[in-house]
Amino acid sequence: MGAVLAAQRARVYPARMHRLWIALGALAGLAAVALSAWSAHAAPGVLDPFRLAMLHTGLEMLGWHALALLGTGLWAQRRGGRLAHLAAGALALGVLLFSGAMVTRALTGVSLGPVAPAGGMLMLIGWALLALSAVVPPRSEP
Repeated sequence: MGAVLAAQRARVYPARMHRLWIALGALAGLAAVALSAWSAHAAPGVLDPFRLAMLHTGLEMLGWHALALLGTGLWAQRRGGRLAHLAAGALALGVLLFSGAMVTRALTGVSLGPVAPAGGMLMLIGWALLALSAVVPPRSEP
């Protein structure tokens, strides 16, 4: 019976799923550093103060959530369980939507409507799921 449960869990969250979260965190960190360098040196000559502040907000969230994804990936590997992976997925999608919408608006002036708020809500949900994953023991049965 234990082998069946392990096989079911592996189908839902493969043993290497944590690597995806770590890789996405690293790529988000790379993007945050590269775009922050551009925003510090070139953007002030191109963007007005409002759009520059919007760009900085999007990049700040990208940088912080890059670190969060790295930590959540390591936590998912160590702890296991559905909550850690759901938290990482919510954080990844949330930061993509939020930061993507903020950077897009800052650079082009085009609003993506409710995309940034939806991304913000997903980031909040990701943080809540991460907290739950620390206090709720992983289920041993499906």
